Amino acid sequence: MKMRCCFPRNFCASSPPLGPVQLPSPMETHLWYVVPDEVNSGSILSRYMEILSPIEKENVLCMPGDQLQKRALLARTLVRTTIARYQIRDHVDPRSIKFRRNIHGKPEVEWQTDHGCSPPPLHFNISHTSSLIACGVTTGSQIGIDVEEKQRKIKNNILAFARRYFSCHEVKFLSSISDSEVQRQEFIKLWTLKEAYVKALGKGFSAAPFKTFSIRVKAATKRGIVLPQSLDNEASEITVESSDDPLNLSDIWQFALVELAGSHYAAICMEKDKTSEAGMEAPIKLTAWKTIPFAEDECVSGTDTVLPIGLLRQF
Repeated sequence: MKMRCCFPRNFCASSPPLGPVQLPSPMETHLWYVVPDEVNSGSILSRYMEILSPIEKENVLCMPGDQLQKRALLARTLVRTTIARYQIRDHVDPRSIKFRRNIHGKPEVEWQTDHGCSPPPLHFNISHTSSLIACGVTTGSQIGIDVEEKQRKIKNNILAFARRYFSCHEVKFLSSISDSEVQRQEFIKLWTLKEAYVKALGKGFSAAPFKTFSIRVKAATKRGIVLPQSLDNEASEITVESSDDPLNLSDIWQFALVELAGSHYAAICMEKDKTSEAGMEAPIKLTAWKTIPFAEDECVSGTDTVLPIGLLRQF
């Protein structure tokens, strides 16, 4: 891949290693994201390729076209370098990390542990579009994330598409919106929340079809999203309702919905902290970084880059 270099002249392949980061606290999500269009150095892309496993390299090179190869490379690099930041025991080389998939295909870290030792309680999930790649990290809680472009075009009629994939409750909500642009935005928000939930379950779409559950929104007095150096957002509480049993609202999952980089919606779903009563009621604390691995990191929490949002109305 021949790409124009846009890094400072003093940047080289021997740049400093990844800086260590403390593990997320209970009910905290760390979100790392990279913008593919901002990574144009051939030397750093080559370095990224060096930390991939042989199978990952093969998968990247099998992608059709330079742009798809680049995105696949950045996605695998972001996962490896993000996990390597967390010094759980000793320093972790991004190249040494091994992965496995659960029975439904969700990737997990295959930790190398001593006999009798429990694996580290770190969980991750990744999502990407053509213009942004994000990786979420939690400690001791399963996580699912999804990112979607705010300007994503829906080829089919939105309501017809929703009737195929969404619950009757959600279709009714979308049908109540007369403004077509607002309707499209709310559809995308719902899609990201449902996708994040399915990914947190770790079962995949085929095992947990979107039609089998509803995203419910109701008033919340204390719950929301806590952004460092920002306000405590008293947003609506988002819960999951089984389509087979409408009275059964799942209370073990916590959601966050944010606008990211002014161009994307990002949804986070994570298990609540069941070790304490306070943890079951605590809002998600979100700490976010924009990164170019091995080159630069920028903490964007508490800025206009990460804005907590909600659905149009309670329903």
